[in-house]
Amino acid sequence: MPDKLDIVWKALSDPTRRAILDLLRDGPRTTTEIVESSPHLTRFGVMKHLDVLREAQLVQTTESGRQRMNSLNTVPIQQIYERWDNPFRELWSSQLIRLKEAVEGEGTREKRARERRKNKG
Repeated sequence: MPDKLDIVWKALSDPTRRAILDLLRDGPRTTTEIVESSPHLTRFGVMKHLDVLREAQLVQTTESGRQRMNSLNTVPIQQIYERWDNPFRELWSSQLIRLKEAVEGEGTREKRARERRKNKG
């Protein structure tokens, strides 16, 4: 069964698309600026990668005259993070709380035992 985030994973799987996202992380860029930062690609190749990123909603594009300004949309990445991080965070948080309680409980018992020995001696 397809997942709504499959398209995001596919878009992120390509190193060129990740490089474009890294560039956009520093701020919006025109398509020309992205082409100039990718000398190994043609303008057409960059535009194809941008189409995939737009389809995954990782890039938003606004037009102003003949210029297209591309900016990063981090919402899909945050959705992936929350999907995969939250269950593990809950698991480890509860485990760490139990460990803390166990350690503090042992420490309290050991402290009382030392005080009893001290008072006897």
